[in-house]
Amino acid sequence: MNRTQPLVLGIESSCDETGVGIVRGTALLTNTVSSSMEEHVRFGGVIPEIASRAHLDAFVPTLQEALAEAAVTLDDIDAIAVTSGPGLAGALMVGVCAAKALAVATGKPLYAINHLVAHVGVGLLGAGAGGEAQPGAGALPENLGALLVSGGHTEVLRIRNITDDVELLGTTIDDAAGEAYDKTARLLGLGYPGGPAIDKLARTGDAKAIRFPRGLTQPKYMGTAEEPGPHRYDWSFSGLKTAVARCVEQFEARGETVPVADIAAAFQEAVVDVITSKAVLACREKGITSLLLGGGVAANSRLRQLTEQRCRAAGITLHVPPLDLCTDNGAMVAALGAQLVMAGISPSGIGFAPDSSMPVTTVSA
Repeated sequence: MNRTQPLVLGIESSCDETGVGIVRGTALLTNTVSSSMEEHVRFGGVIPEIASRAHLDAFVPTLQEALAEAAVTLDDIDAIAVTSGPGLAGALMVGVCAAKALAVATGKPLYAINHLVAHVGVGLLGAGAGGEAQPGAGALPENLGALLVSGGHTEVLRIRNITDDVELLGTTIDDAAGEAYDKTARLLGLGYPGGPAIDKLARTGDAKAIRFPRGLTQPKYMGTAEEPGPHRYDWSFSGLKTAVARCVEQFEARGETVPVADIAAAFQEAVVDVITSKAVLACREKGITSLLLGGGVAANSRLRQLTEQRCRAAGITLHVPPLDLCTDNGAMVAALGAQLVMAGISPSGIGFAPDSSMPVTTVSA
Protein backbone atom coordinates (compact mmCIF):
# COMPACT_ATOMS: atom_id res chain seq x y z
CA MET A 1 0.00 0.00 0.00
CA ASN A 2 1.12 3.53 -0.79
CA ARG A 3 1.21 5.26 2.60
CA THR A 4 2.60 8.58 1.44
CA GLN A 5 0.00 9.36 -1.26
CA PRO A 6 -2.66 6.66 -0.81
CA LEU A 7 -5.46 6.37 -3.34
CA VAL A 8 -8.57 6.18 -1.18
CA LEU A 9 -12.20 5.57 -2.12
CA GLY A 10 -14.70 7.23 0.26
CA ILE A 11 -18.36 6.25 0.66
CA GLU A 12 -20.98 8.46 2.34
CA SER A 13 -24.60 7.47 3.00
CA SER A 14 -25.52 8.98 6.37
CA CYS A 15 -28.65 10.81 5.20
CA ASP A 16 -30.08 11.55 1.75
CA GLU A 17 -26.89 11.88 -0.31
CA THR A 18 -25.14 8.88 -1.81
CA GLY A 19 -21.56 10.08 -2.13
CA VAL A 20 -18.48 8.45 -3.60
CA GLY A 21 -15.22 10.39 -3.58
CA ILE A 22 -11.68 9.47 -4.54
CA VAL A 23 -8.55 11.22 -3.32
CA ARG A 24 -4.84 10.63 -3.76
CA GLY A 25 -3.24 11.80 -0.55
CA THR A 26 -4.66 15.29 -0.27
CA ALA A 27 -5.51 15.73 -3.95
CA LEU A 28 -9.18 15.48 -4.88
CA LEU A 29 -9.76 13.34 -7.96
CA THR A 30 -13.55 13.15 -7.96
CA ASN A 31 -16.54 13.94 -5.78
CA THR A 32 -19.66 12.24 -7.12
CA VAL A 33 -22.97 12.69 -5.31
CA SER A 34 -26.48 11.39 -5.98
CA SER A 35 -29.15 13.08 -3.86
CA SER A 36 -32.62 11.76 -3.05
CA MET A 37 -33.81 15.13 -1.70
CA GLU A 38 -36.53 15.50 -4.35
CA GLU A 39 -38.13 12.29 -3.12
CA HIS A 40 -38.52 13.78 0.37
CA VAL A 41 -39.91 17.19 -0.59
CA ARG A 42 -43.59 16.22 -0.47
CA PHE A 43 -43.12 14.87 3.05
CA GLY A 44 -41.45 18.03 4.34
CA GLY A 45 -38.37 16.18 5.59
CA VAL A 46 -36.13 13.18 5.10
CA ILE A 47 -37.96 9.84 5.34
CA PRO A 48 -35.37 7.26 6.49
CA GLU A 49 -36.88 4.32 4.58
CA ILE A 50 -36.98 6.29 1.33
CA ALA A 51 -33.41 7.47 1.87
CA SER A 52 -32.19 3.92 2.46
CA ARG A 53 -33.87 2.57 -0.68
CA ALA A 54 -32.48 5.48 -2.70
CA HIS A 55 -28.96 4.59 -1.53
CA LEU A 56 -29.49 1.02 -2.72
CA ASP A 57 -30.52 2.25 -6.17
CA ALA A 58 -27.82 4.90 -6.48
CA PHE A 59 -24.73 3.24 -5.07
CA VAL A 60 -23.47 1.20 -8.03
CA PRO A 61 -24.08 3.93 -10.67
CA THR A 62 -22.46 6.53 -8.40
CA LEU A 63 -19.44 4.27 -7.81
CA GLN A 64 -19.06 3.61 -11.52
CA GLU A 65 -19.28 7.32 -12.34
CA ALA A 66 -16.68 8.19 -9.70
CA LEU A 67 -14.19 5.57 -10.93
CA ALA A 68 -14.66 6.72 -14.53
CA GLU A 69 -14.20 10.39 -13.67
CA ALA A 70 -11.06 9.68 -11.65
CA ALA A 71 -9.78 7.36 -14.39
CA VAL A 72 -8.94 4.61 -11.90
CA THR A 73 -10.13 1.07 -11.23
CA LEU A 74 -10.91 -0.75 -8.00
CA ASP A 75 -7.61 -2.57 -8.41
CA ASP A 76 -5.81 0.79 -8.23
CA ILE A 77 -7.42 1.73 -4.91
CA ASP A 78 -5.18 1.46 -1.82
CA ALA A 79 -7.95 1.66 0.81
CA ILE A 80 -11.68 2.14 1.26
CA ALA A 81 -13.26 4.50 3.80
CA VAL A 82 -16.94 4.62 4.73
CA THR A 83 -19.10 6.70 7.03
CA SER A 84 -20.08 4.47 9.93
CA GLY A 85 -21.81 7.17 11.99
CA PRO A 86 -23.46 9.31 13.07
CA GLY A 87 -26.51 9.38 10.81
CA LEU A 88 -29.70 7.51 9.93
CA ALA A 89 -29.30 3.88 10.92
CA GLY A 90 -30.77 2.37 7.76
CA ALA A 91 -28.94 4.75 5.46
CA LEU A 92 -25.64 4.07 7.21
CA MET A 93 -26.25 0.34 6.88
CA VAL A 94 -26.44 0.56 3.10
CA GLY A 95 -23.12 2.36 2.76
CA VAL A 96 -21.36 0.20 5.33
CA CYS A 97 -22.57 -3.05 3.73
CA ALA A 98 -21.53 -1.82 0.30
CA ALA A 99 -18.09 -0.87 1.62
CA LYS A 100 -17.64 -4.21 3.36
CA ALA A 101 -18.62 -6.05 0.17
CA LEU A 102 -16.08 -4.05 -1.82
CA ALA A 103 -13.39 -4.66 0.79
CA VAL A 104 -13.99 -8.41 0.81
CA ALA A 105 -14.18 -8.61 -2.98
CA THR A 106 -11.03 -6.56 -3.60
CA GLY A 107 -8.99 -7.38 -0.51
CA LYS A 108 -8.54 -3.68 0.23
CA PRO A 109 -8.28 -2.39 3.83
CA LEU A 110 -11.43 -0.74 5.15
CA TYR A 111 -11.67 2.25 7.50
CA ALA A 112 -14.87 3.15 9.39
CA ILE A 113 -15.05 6.95 9.47
CA ASN A 114 -16.80 9.49 11.71
CA HIS A 115 -19.05 11.61 9.50
CA LEU A 116 -18.55 14.79 11.55
CA VAL A 117 -14.75 14.64 11.68
CA ALA A 118 -14.81 14.00 7.93
CA HIS A 119 -16.38 17.45 7.46
CA VAL A 120 -13.11 18.84 8.83
CA GLY A 121 -11.08 16.59 6.55
CA VAL A 122 -12.17 18.50 3.46
CA GLY A 123 -9.96 21.33 4.66
CA LEU A 124 -7.00 19.17 3.66
CA LEU A 125 -8.04 18.73 0.05
CA GLY A 126 -6.65 20.49 -2.99
CA ALA A 127 -8.57 20.41 -6.24
CA GLY A 128 -7.21 18.90 -9.40
CA ALA A 129 -7.93 15.73 -11.30
CA GLY A 130 -4.27 15.42 -12.18
CA GLY A 131 -3.63 13.75 -8.85
CA GLU A 132 -1.00 16.18 -7.61
CA ALA A 133 -1.45 17.87 -4.26
CA GLN A 134 -2.31 21.52 -4.67
CA PRO A 135 -0.53 24.46 -2.97
CA GLY A 136 -1.78 24.95 0.56
CA ALA A 137 -3.37 21.52 0.76
CA GLY A 138 -2.14 18.73 2.93
CA ALA A 139 -1.99 20.26 6.39
CA LEU A 140 -4.55 21.77 8.71
CA PRO A 141 -3.68 25.00 10.55
CA GLU A 142 -2.47 24.85 14.12
CA ASN A 143 -4.89 25.81 16.91
CA LEU A 144 -7.80 24.75 14.70
CA GLY A 145 -11.47 24.71 15.56
CA ALA A 146 -14.42 23.59 13.48
CA LEU A 147 -17.97 24.93 13.41
CA LEU A 148 -20.23 22.29 11.86
CA VAL A 149 -23.77 23.41 11.04
CA SER A 150 -26.16 21.06 9.26
CA GLY A 151 -29.62 19.52 9.31
CA GLY A 152 -28.59 16.99 11.91
CA HIS A 153 -25.71 18.61 13.79
CA THR A 154 -24.58 21.92 15.24
CA GLU A 155 -21.22 21.66 16.99
CA VAL A 156 -18.01 23.50 17.68
CA LEU A 157 -14.89 21.34 17.95
CA ARG A 158 -11.22 21.71 18.79
CA ILE A 159 -8.99 19.73 16.44
CA ARG A 160 -5.62 18.94 17.96
CA ASN A 161 -5.02 16.02 15.59
CA ILE A 162 -7.61 15.03 13.01
CA THR A 163 -6.74 11.33 13.25
CA ASP A 164 -6.96 10.85 17.00
CA ASP A 165 -7.59 13.99 19.06
CA VAL A 166 -10.90 15.79 18.51
CA GLU A 167 -12.63 17.57 21.40
CA LEU A 168 -16.29 18.58 21.51
CA LEU A 169 -16.60 22.09 22.97
CA GLY A 170 -20.26 22.85 22.35
CA THR A 171 -23.32 21.30 20.72
CA THR A 172 -27.06 21.78 20.33
CA ILE A 173 -29.05 20.21 23.14
CA ASP A 174 -32.16 19.76 20.96
CA ASP A 175 -32.78 20.74 17.34
CA ALA A 176 -29.87 21.25 14.98
CA ALA A 177 -29.82 24.59 13.16
CA GLY A 178 -30.81 23.02 9.83
CA GLU A 179 -33.67 21.19 11.52
CA ALA A 180 -34.91 24.49 13.00
CA TYR A 181 -34.82 26.02 9.51
CA ASP A 182 -36.93 23.18 8.10
CA LYS A 183 -39.50 23.37 10.90
CA THR A 184 -39.75 27.15 10.67
CA ALA A 185 -40.11 27.03 6.90
CA ARG A 186 -43.02 24.64 7.36
CA LEU A 187 -44.66 27.09 9.78
CA LEU A 188 -44.26 29.87 7.22
CA GLY A 189 -45.53 27.76 4.31
CA LEU A 190 -42.19 27.84 2.49
CA GLY A 191 -41.75 24.12 1.88
CA TYR A 192 -38.72 21.85 2.13
CA PRO A 193 -35.75 22.19 2.33
CA GLY A 194 -36.21 25.19 4.56
CA GLY A 195 -32.68 26.58 4.62
CA PRO A 196 -32.43 27.91 1.06
CA ALA A 197 -36.05 29.16 1.13
CA ILE A 198 -35.62 31.16 4.33
CA ASP A 199 -32.20 32.47 3.28
CA LYS A 200 -33.65 33.81 0.02
CA LEU A 201 -36.78 35.32 1.57
CA ALA A 202 -34.88 36.84 4.49
CA ARG A 203 -33.02 39.14 2.08
CA THR A 204 -36.32 40.98 1.46
CA GLY A 205 -37.34 41.19 5.13
CA ASP A 206 -36.44 43.32 8.13
CA ALA A 207 -34.43 41.28 10.64
CA LYS A 208 -35.03 43.94 13.30
CA ALA A 209 -38.82 43.94 12.95
CA ILE A 210 -39.17 41.12 15.51
CA ARG A 211 -36.83 40.06 18.29
CA PHE A 212 -36.72 36.30 18.67
CA PRO A 213 -34.97 34.61 21.62
CA ARG A 214 -31.34 33.45 21.59
CA GLY A 215 -31.38 30.15 23.44
CA LEU A 216 -28.99 29.37 26.33
CA THR A 217 -27.61 32.90 26.51
CA GLN A 218 -28.88 33.75 29.99
CA PRO A 219 -26.20 34.19 32.70
CA LYS A 220 -27.23 30.95 34.46
CA TYR A 221 -26.28 29.01 31.33
CA MET A 222 -23.28 31.09 30.25
CA GLY A 223 -21.46 31.68 33.52
CA THR A 224 -18.04 33.30 33.12
CA ALA A 225 -14.72 32.33 31.58
CA GLU A 226 -13.41 31.56 35.07
CA GLU A 227 -16.57 29.69 36.13
CA PRO A 228 -18.31 28.49 32.94
CA GLY A 229 -22.01 27.77 33.10
CA PRO A 230 -23.43 24.37 32.10
CA HIS A 231 -24.10 25.45 28.51
CA ARG A 232 -21.54 28.19 27.83
CA TYR A 233 -20.78 26.98 24.30
CA ASP A 234 -24.03 25.06 23.66
CA TRP A 235 -27.09 25.97 21.60
CA SER A 236 -30.84 25.39 21.78
CA PHE A 237 -33.19 26.07 18.87
CA SER A 238 -36.44 24.38 19.91
CA GLY A 239 -37.60 27.45 21.86
CA LEU A 240 -36.91 29.65 18.84
CA LYS A 241 -39.12 27.47 16.67
CA THR A 242 -41.90 27.74 19.28
CA ALA A 243 -41.49 31.52 19.40
CA VAL A 244 -41.97 31.69 15.63
CA ALA A 245 -45.12 29.56 15.91
CA ARG A 246 -46.58 31.83 18.61
CA CYS A 247 -45.71 34.90 16.53
CA VAL A 248 -47.55 33.55 13.48
CA GLU A 249 -50.56 32.60 15.64
CA GLN A 250 -50.75 36.12 17.09
CA PHE A 251 -50.83 37.78 13.67
CA GLU A 252 -53.50 35.34 12.50
CA ALA A 253 -55.58 35.80 15.67
CA ARG A 254 -55.63 39.56 15.07
CA GLY A 255 -56.69 39.00 11.49
CA GLU A 256 -53.50 40.61 10.20
CA THR A 257 -51.34 39.52 7.29
CA VAL A 258 -48.40 37.47 8.51
CA PRO A 259 -45.16 39.33 7.60
CA VAL A 260 -43.46 36.19 6.36
CA ALA A 261 -40.33 37.92 5.04
CA ASP A 262 -39.76 39.81 8.29
CA ILE A 263 -40.28 36.66 10.36
CA ALA A 264 -37.87 34.75 8.13
CA ALA A 265 -35.25 37.48 8.44
CA ALA A 266 -35.66 37.79 12.21
CA PHE A 267 -35.56 34.02 12.68
CA GLN A 268 -32.42 33.70 10.57
CA GLU A 269 -30.73 36.52 12.46
CA ALA A 270 -31.52 34.82 15.78
CA VAL A 271 -29.97 31.56 14.55
CA VAL A 272 -26.79 32.94 13.05
CA ASP A 273 -26.30 35.48 15.85
CA VAL A 274 -26.20 32.88 18.59
CA ILE A 275 -24.24 30.36 16.52
CA THR A 276 -21.48 32.77 15.60
CA SER A 277 -21.26 34.53 18.96
CA LYS A 278 -20.87 31.27 20.90
CA ALA A 279 -18.49 29.73 18.37
CA VAL A 280 -16.21 32.78 18.43
CA LEU A 281 -16.42 32.88 22.23
CA ALA A 282 -15.30 29.24 22.40
CA CYS A 283 -12.42 29.97 20.02
CA ARG A 284 -11.23 32.98 21.98
CA GLU A 285 -11.36 31.25 25.34
CA LYS A 286 -9.76 28.02 24.11
CA GLY A 287 -6.92 29.63 22.18
CA ILE A 288 -8.27 28.65 18.76
CA THR A 289 -6.90 30.92 16.04
CA SER A 290 -8.29 29.22 12.90
CA LEU A 291 -11.89 28.12 12.37
CA LEU A 292 -13.28 25.87 9.65
CA LEU A 293 -16.97 26.32 8.81
CA GLY A 294 -18.61 23.19 7.42
CA GLY A 295 -21.90 21.35 7.03
CA GLY A 296 -24.82 22.00 4.72
CA VAL A 297 -25.94 25.19 6.49
CA ALA A 298 -22.51 26.67 5.68
CA ALA A 299 -24.17 27.54 2.35
CA ASN A 300 -26.33 30.10 4.19
CA SER A 301 -25.30 33.56 3.06
CA ARG A 302 -25.95 35.32 6.37
CA LEU A 303 -24.14 32.66 8.40
CA ARG A 304 -21.08 32.95 6.17
CA GLN A 305 -21.19 36.76 6.33
CA LEU A 306 -21.55 37.06 10.09
CA THR A 307 -19.04 34.30 10.84
CA GLU A 308 -16.49 36.10 8.68
CA GLN A 309 -17.17 39.45 10.35
CA ARG A 310 -16.90 38.13 13.88
CA CYS A 311 -13.86 35.98 13.16
CA ARG A 312 -12.07 38.94 11.62
CA ALA A 313 -12.91 41.13 14.62
CA ALA A 314 -11.56 38.45 16.97
CA GLY A 315 -8.38 37.85 14.95
CA ILE A 316 -9.48 34.34 13.92
CA THR A 317 -8.71 33.05 10.44
CA LEU A 318 -11.83 31.59 8.83
CA HIS A 319 -11.68 28.68 6.37
CA VAL A 320 -14.77 27.78 4.31
CA PRO A 321 -14.47 24.83 1.89
CA PRO A 322 -16.19 25.01 -1.51
CA LEU A 323 -19.94 24.61 -1.10
CA ASP A 324 -20.05 21.20 -2.78
CA LEU A 325 -17.62 19.96 -0.12
CA CYS A 326 -19.57 21.47 2.78
CA THR A 327 -22.59 19.25 2.26
CA ASP A 328 -22.37 15.48 2.81
CA ASN A 329 -20.08 13.86 0.26
CA GLY A 330 -17.73 10.94 -0.28
CA ALA A 331 -14.66 13.13 -0.83
CA MET A 332 -14.58 14.19 2.81
CA VAL A 333 -14.73 10.54 3.89
CA ALA A 334 -11.91 9.65 1.52
CA ALA A 335 -9.87 12.63 2.77
CA LEU A 336 -10.09 11.50 6.39
CA GLY A 337 -9.44 7.90 5.35
CA ALA A 338 -6.27 8.99 3.60
CA GLN A 339 -5.11 10.77 6.76
CA LEU A 340 -5.61 7.58 8.76
CA VAL A 341 -3.63 5.58 6.21
CA MET A 342 -0.78 8.12 6.19
CA ALA A 343 -0.73 8.16 10.00
CA GLY A 344 -0.22 4.39 10.03
CA ILE A 345 -3.50 3.71 11.85
CA SER A 346 -4.75 0.14 11.47
CA PRO A 347 -7.85 -0.52 9.34
CA SER A 348 -11.18 -1.19 11.01
CA GLY A 349 -11.68 -4.55 9.32
CA ILE A 350 -15.24 -5.71 8.61
CA GLY A 351 -16.36 -6.50 12.15
CA PHE A 352 -17.69 -3.03 12.99
CA ALA A 353 -21.35 -2.01 12.93
CA PRO A 354 -22.89 1.33 11.94
CA ASP A 355 -23.35 3.63 14.91
CA SER A 356 -26.11 6.21 14.41
CA SER A 357 -25.01 8.11 17.54
CA MET A 358 -21.24 7.81 17.08
CA PRO A 359 -19.55 10.44 19.29
CA VAL A 360 -17.43 13.03 17.53
CA THR A 361 -14.46 12.14 19.72
CA THR A 362 -14.32 8.73 17.98
CA VAL A 363 -12.57 9.47 14.69
CA SER A 364 -12.56 5.90 13.39
CA ALA A 365 -14.31 2.77 14.63
